[in-house]
Amino acid sequence: MFPRFAVMFALVLGACSPSKLAYGQVKSAMMEAGLSEANSACMATRMTDRLSLGQLQKLKQLRGEKRSLWDYVAAVRRVGDAEAVSVTASSAALCATGMAAEKK
Repeated sequence: MFPRFAVMFALVLGACSPSKLAYGQVKSAMMEAGLSEANSACMATRMTDRLSLGQLQKLKQLRGEKRSLWDYVAAVRRVGDAEAVSVTASSAALCATGMAAEKK
């Protein structure tokens, strides 16, 4: 009985990866930074899969007026993390054009 419980517990933990737990917070932070809900949802999905929790924490600090996607990318650029800029810019481009699998 114990081995079965251990396997089930490991599967549950795997399904609740830190990046998936961060999705809601990242999406909310992006909306607070001025992005639309649709773009925030699409980008948060991509970004939580590709960035570390530390990087996501830095990006959660971005707040501001209603912004375009490109204004948001410029704000991320000021954070000084090249990987975060790359992931954010590619996510913005793919989500804006509808080419992101997450958008479909």
